[in-house]
Amino acid sequence: MSLTNQLVIAEREEVARGIRAMLATPLIGERGSPETFDLVRRRREPIRQWFDYYCGWTLTVEPRLGYARLVKVRAAADPSRPARRLRSGRPAFDRRRYVLLCVVAAELLTVPVTTIGLLADRVARASSADDLVTTFDVTARAERIAFVDVLHLLESYGVLSVADGDAESFVDDARAKALFRVDATLLLRLLAAPVGPSRLAVPADDVVLRFEELLDAVSYEQRYGLSSGRHEDTPSASDVQRNLWLRHAVFRRLVDDPVLYFGELTAEERAYLGSPTGRQLLRRAAEQGGFVLEERAEGVLLVDVDGLATDEKFPDDGSNAKVAALLLLDALDEPRTTDYLQKATAKLLKRFPRWARTHRGKDGVRRLTVDALAVLRSFGLVRVEAELVRPLPAAARYTDRNEEAP
Repeated sequence: MSLTNQLVIAEREEVARGIRAMLATPLIGERGSPETFDLVRRRREPIRQWFDYYCGWTLTVEPRLGYARLVKVRAAADPSRPARRLRSGRPAFDRRRYVLLCVVAAELLTVPVTTIGLLADRVARASSADDLVTTFDVTARAERIAFVDVLHLLESYGVLSVADGDAESFVDDARAKALFRVDATLLLRLLAAPVGPSRLAVPADDVVLRFEELLDAVSYEQRYGLSSGRHEDTPSASDVQRNLWLRHAVFRRLVDDPVLYFGELTAEERAYLGSPTGRQLLRRAAEQGGFVLEERAEGVLLVDVDGLATDEKFPDDGSNAKVAALLLLDALDEPRTTDYLQKATAKLLKRFPRWARTHRGKDGVRRLTVDALAVLRSFGLVRVEAELVRPLPAAARYTDRNEEAP
């Protein structure tokens, strides 16, 4: 093999790794991931072109500032991917933490450096001045925990960097010291919305009443010629805009969701994906991204054998819920009730007495079952309809295996 061919193959492999790395972590900083950032920096142009062509997503790489940001816009809100606390079990952010995240972010925009105490005081004053926001009470331990969870999240994004001290100490002592440096430029990059909320000019009192409408407004992408997310409601849209929307709508779901079921697509989207052009683009996108394309009668999925393209893996023994989810698939050979699955979970706990000790107390069986079903739903393996759980076609990928103890 000639040197030229070797270089071409090496470049393709690096581009594919960069694409999958950005899918898993849409914000990559040089400080936290120097090798991955360097790869994306060097191959940024073909990576940027891949995301722009197939998904309509913007990749911004700032070599001097040391970050790469992929702005992933979805056609609809997705509650299955919440912000998570960087603590044991990684529980999802609740409403209070989201509110504090917004207030903290607003206060950080005006200061290059701050202490945890000064920032807490600013958040308290700002929240007390807003009639719609509950005042931040720095004397309450639960409030301080929520506040520190927000700071840890911003640290993980690179917006905050600790110059001295430890934010976690603030949980037990409101007088604790910690000094932060603030990257305001990176903070502004966190919001993945085509239309900035400030451009809507909506009175604060109207936000709650018009939330869904406003969510659509900040997600509006003018280039598709859509007025409501559907081309049948926008007859003035051109064929070029219609085809561009179909391509991006399909590929966004394909690369962002664990599995793409044909039954969940519109008739237009199914026709596009089944057309010669759609099939050709599907295979080309998979090859360029380093994916293995798995096609079934019910749908398609992009398999990353290296596990680079996702922030969540399955199967995975990283939590009791994921282990239970994998084991419960054996009980889902047909639609089952949640009561049936709770009994199956109880049998698992009895069968493996040293496993899942945190779920052996009161209500432990029910909680473990609920958590396991949440995992299966998030990976597109089951559909929960009231008290009935239906296995989806992709679940068959995990049932032909030798069962081992957790």
